[in-house]
Amino acid sequence: DIRLSRTPRPRLGYGDVEREVEARGGVTLRNIREAICAIRRAKLPDPKVTGNAGSFFKNPVVDECVARQLQAQWPDMPVYPAAGCAGRVKLAAGWLIDKAGLKGYKRGRVGVHERQALVLVNLGGATCADVLALCDEVRAVVKEKTGYDLEKEIRVVKA
Repeated sequence: DIRLSRTPRPRLGYGDVEREVEARGGVTLRNIREAICAIRRAKLPDPKVTGNAGSFFKNPVVDECVARQLQAQWPDMPVYPAAGCAGRVKLAAGWLIDKAGLKGYKRGRVGVHERQALVLVNLGGATCADVLALCDEVRAVVKEKTGYDLEKEIRVVKA
């Protein structure tokens, strides 16, 4: 059952959205759209310039008590509400990858994007096998350094 409202109730508490919307003159649908587009352009590679697999890993959902323990170790760790999951919160997979020291990491013809660690990029001539090998490496290093086994967000379909 989906209910829509004719009255917009924007939620701007994610990342830099509120600041970017205010810089454009305040809360309007146009300013929100422009702010989101600007943030994405600043953080994500342009697929016309750099081939990429997009947002590659899922953000882990954990119990609030686990998140508090992690925040005791890393006070700057972002935590977000997990919609529909009482007592659980969402961690930022990109932040975990960055914290594991992999932002900007390169392995042959593939790499972790230097501005958004959640994105795996093709540095030129990479194959699916190259990307999947990097995925496995990222998962192993993040598990070793943070204790979390990241899950792929992408689906790999073999032809």
